[in-house]
Amino acid sequence: MTKKTVKIKKSKTLKKSFFWAVYLVVAIFLYFIYILFAPNFFPERDKKNYLCIPDSSNFEDVVTILNKQVKVGNIMAFRQVASLLQYGANIRSGRYELKSGMNNFQLVRILRSGRQTPVQLTFNNIRTKEQLAARLGSQLMADSVSILTLMNDTAFLSHYGLNPNTAITLFIPNTYEVFWNINATELFERMNNEYTNFWTEERKAKAAAIPMTLVEVSTLASIVEEETNNKTDRPKVAGLYINRLKTDMPLQADPTLKFAVGDFGLKRLTLKQILFISPYNTYRNHGLPPGPIRVASKKGIDAVLNYAHHNYIYMCASETLNGEHKFAVTWEEHSLNAKNYQQKLNQLNIH
Repeated sequence: MTKKTVKIKKSKTLKKSFFWAVYLVVAIFLYFIYILFAPNFFPERDKKNYLCIPDSSNFEDVVTILNKQVKVGNIMAFRQVASLLQYGANIRSGRYELKSGMNNFQLVRILRSGRQTPVQLTFNNIRTKEQLAARLGSQLMADSVSILTLMNDTAFLSHYGLNPNTAITLFIPNTYEVFWNINATELFERMNNEYTNFWTEERKAKAAAIPMTLVEVSTLASIVEEETNNKTDRPKVAGLYINRLKTDMPLQADPTLKFAVGDFGLKRLTLKQILFISPYNTYRNHGLPPGPIRVASKKGIDAVLNYAHHNYIYMCASETLNGEHKFAVTWEEHSLNAKNYQQKLNQLNIH
């Protein structure tokens, strides 16, 4: 074999090696492009999907949650990108939106940064602490037990000037933007900020003019809201109860007795129920009960603050059963209204 032939063979070998080296580099490059940027997550298109990662989750926990929550095209590719970007050492709890066609790089970058999608925390039409804790816990990482525990913690509540009977006054029904991984203590602090913002100087001045504390206003508002669904009647009902309070007349509010016996569905009260021993029984006790009988709404609170000034001290549900009330100044007027209402209940066989 001549030297020329050897040189030609070496040249061909080098070219071949170079070709395969380039091919390998391109293949690796294309593979990384694929695992980084190819669509890999396909949630349902008709609704928003979220990946909720609790505190103390490890990488395998995240993978398990991800597989349960959404259709993943290639979980091994996700693992590789997560490893490449060192996500396992930077796991952050939170609630993250999953969009259809999202790639591994997009998801890992969001998860690493902790860039959550906030929760629109909503609660209304709540009667008890247990219901409130359950509603909040269903929307947040904090469970209902941790929230309810703080609602019953006298020492903790004292920082807000509250106690277990009045704890729910801190929660003004609305829609609040919060992060899913907010804990129970942080939630109370957020609600306290919202409570402070709601109670403007104007509202405080109106409460003082009644005169009532802010908690007492919320307590009366809760009774008024349970008494009637008719929003135009609420200031008049509030005015009636305030008239009774000012003359030291028992409120005799049926909703407080229903709360005391734990039966909100009662249509008619019996003597046994009226004599039921409870600090919430406003037939037996003078003044307001120890705390609200539901979570008072903004409109309910404002109905008390802007109560109607009148001389009514009696009221009775209207026999039309449309949620309205009939009001009276004298016992004689009230007795007639009550008789008409009782007759209507008897006709409908409501006991």
